[in-house]
Amino acid sequence: MGLTTTSGGNISVIDDEKNIWITPSGIDKGSLKPDDIICVKADGTVIGKHKPSSEFPFHRSTYHIRPDIKAVIHAHPPALVSFSIVRDIPNTNIIYQAKKVCGEIGYAPYALPGSELLGEKIAAEFAKGFSAVIMENHGTVVGGSDLSDAFQRFETLEFCARTQIYGSQLGKPRFLSEAMIAEHNTHLQLDFQEMKEVSHPSLEREKRLEICQIVKRACQHGLMKSSYGTVSARWKGNDFLITPNGVPRWDLKPDDIVQIKDGKREPGKIPSLTAFLHQQIYTLHPEVNSIILTQSPYLMAFAVTGVEINVRTIPESWIFLKDMSQLKFGVQHNGSDEVATCISREKPAVLIQNECVVVVGDKLLQTFDYLEVAEFSAKSIVMASSLGQMVPINDEQTEELRIAFLK
Repeated sequence: MGLTTTSGGNISVIDDEKNIWITPSGIDKGSLKPDDIICVKADGTVIGKHKPSSEFPFHRSTYHIRPDIKAVIHAHPPALVSFSIVRDIPNTNIIYQAKKVCGEIGYAPYALPGSELLGEKIAAEFAKGFSAVIMENHGTVVGGSDLSDAFQRFETLEFCARTQIYGSQLGKPRFLSEAMIAEHNTHLQLDFQEMKEVSHPSLEREKRLEICQIVKRACQHGLMKSSYGTVSARWKGNDFLITPNGVPRWDLKPDDIVQIKDGKREPGKIPSLTAFLHQQIYTLHPEVNSIILTQSPYLMAFAVTGVEINVRTIPESWIFLKDMSQLKFGVQHNGSDEVATCISREKPAVLIQNECVVVVGDKLLQTFDYLEVAEFSAKSIVMASSLGQMVPINDEQTEELRIAFLK
């Protein structure tokens, strides 16, 4: 995902016997095998065929000062390094769920890499209750209850940093207040009763697998992260399948997918918190058969600044997307049908400020394609901002496209 380089960064876990298992020093991070991992026992004995990471001291210090932390990740992803070299901290209130995932962010003054002093400075920040720390002129270190928890925190923090940077190239990022987030959270209620019986015919099982494949592809392409993103597909009538709440997207399996039938959810499973929105869209738009709701960094740059996105960049973008609307924060959870009425097969994508992009289509692959085209368009505009003023396809050219491709 571009969060580290071949040689940079290190990962560790601590077991119940206080042994620390850590990545080795000087070994390609892209080809690590289980027997490359080094065990540093509680008494200091080193077991393994390599040297432990040179940053072992701050891993050990973190575990010592915070017994609740069982995994530590450190790396130098570009956006977070950008903050570290200007002596700043990303504002996680740029998207509503990031503060919950990341917590408050600490800041550790510079010290020599691999030194005991660096370990002490980082441990001092973790001692204050932080679970993520920006390291001055260095990178970032995060802790978690396990590796999945730590990875979600690390990935989400880098996403916040990227979004803030990209948004700053377009305008001025707008952050959510604590009151706005608290009010928004009160609407995150699930109204789906549990169905008594459920069946899984072959077509339904095929769609579950397809959803998982699209989610994995979205994660691999940087269009979705492990802590956020929802994909659904109409099954029959207004019944649909949707990704669950609380399951890391990287680890999604077909059995995790939740069936919604006759307005009720599959027994023992909790669907995405946006399931009601998906139900609204399917009910209002019989021509829509799949939905992707996610946070991709360049589209979110527009969503956090309120800057209008003009997709008349190249013919493909306008043909696929037409014009993208942008709605106020919170509309998807306030009980209204504003999102559902704003989106359609003719205008398949809409941005919700500080929250997400929603894309609809016929088949899942088509919907994913629309998402990719939208993100590429947004990226092109952000990158062009350093070159000059964007000159969009004009009205006459747009009408030519309409006649040639849409009639």
